[in-house]
Amino acid sequence: MGKVKGKKINVVTLGCSKNVVDSEHVMAQLAAAGYDVVFDSNGTEARTVVVNTCGFIGDAKEESINTILGFVRAKEEGAIDRLFVIGCLSERYAEELRREIPEVDAYFGARDFSGVVRALTGSEGGAPATERMLTTPGHYAYLKISEGCNWRCAYCAIPLIRGPHVSVPEEQVLEEAGRLVRRGVKELIVVAQDTTYYGVDLYGERRLGRLLRRLAAIPGVEWVRLHYTYPTGFPDDVLAAMREEPKICRYIDIPLQHIADRQLSAMRRGITKRGTEELIARLRREVPGIAIRTTLLVGFPGESEEDFAELTDFVERQRFERLGVFPYSAEEGTPSAEMADDVPEEVKQARVERIMELQRNISHEANVARIGRKLRVVVDRREGDYYVARSEYDSPEVDQEILIPVAEGRLLPGEFRVVVVTACEEYDLYGRLA
Repeated sequence: MGKVKGKKINVVTLGCSKNVVDSEHVMAQLAAAGYDVVFDSNGTEARTVVVNTCGFIGDAKEESINTILGFVRAKEEGAIDRLFVIGCLSERYAEELRREIPEVDAYFGARDFSGVVRALTGSEGGAPATERMLTTPGHYAYLKISEGCNWRCAYCAIPLIRGPHVSVPEEQVLEEAGRLVRRGVKELIVVAQDTTYYGVDLYGERRLGRLLRRLAAIPGVEWVRLHYTYPTGFPDDVLAAMREEPKICRYIDIPLQHIADRQLSAMRRGITKRGTEELIARLRREVPGIAIRTTLLVGFPGESEEDFAELTDFVERQRFERLGVFPYSAEEGTPSAEMADDVPEEVKQARVERIMELQRNISHEANVARIGRKLRVVVDRREGDYYVARSEYDSPEVDQEILIPVAEGRLLPGEFRVVVVTACEEYDLYGRLA
């Protein structure tokens, strides 16, 4: 179908990689209906804007609301004609948003993306369900394999927003991956609210290990990377796949949140300190050299100085390759919102800073040890006098990068090369072509 004259739509995506995938599916349907679709654009002649919001934590909600209000002002000033809001924030707070920001033409939730397509085009769009319009660099893409979550962690609003776990059928995942690879994608980043639960609802068993192997077998794939795993009931076949399949990155994102048994129980994580430490030991034993990324939550109701000391000791002992930490904030409708938020904000922030200080030192020591080593990397982009690249141990946007001087020669995004690490900082490496 040809372009609809004068119909340009700007899709703005906020939040996580799962939201990125959702926006890319919506954009494909709009493009199939003949619209000229751009993303996250300023100063374009797009008269219609769709904002895909995040509603996970307080800061993300605030960013979403501020973004909506910015486009409301643009609408009042005549810079745009129509404004639509979709995603997690409008899934959870649709009535409040309609009441407080009526200037938005329509709100659609995170479970009704076809609604905005119908509102804009009068149809379902017409593109295959597995079609996407990529907004990431052309050599990598996020691949969402399920929606929702069955775990009921005390602090988490995801089940309220996204509903229970629903796996995407395996053949549909593979079809979507094949489309991406045929368009030049070389790195598939597997995402979901919980990737390790994949397949239970459809096949009566966890099938993530099998799926990873099938993705790695697609001609043209160089790397398959795994994000957002859950520690309880971790499937061993995933580790076998990582160990045996060279195209599956020796990298895993596994949010652990805490280590003190009192906190794990209060958070309803379904695992103990002993179980957590046994899992980490198994990850490192079964996949030698694996890079483990985790996230921690400090300041949860009832977190004592003893609990926090136990957490800092855990971080020092485990020496995670990648780590992030967040202060607790209550989310209405969750069990923890009924608890007394008894850790002062300044204490929460001090605990965040203490953990990150430990991690900076751990990361720097690990990077110093890499000097002189060879790493296979993918080039992401050029910035000034350097090409910015990543190894299999680093995911885009959240992990460290390897900077290669432009003087080393011309490199292209998506190109895989071997580099020798020559120097480092706390979170980045420098290298030259081997």
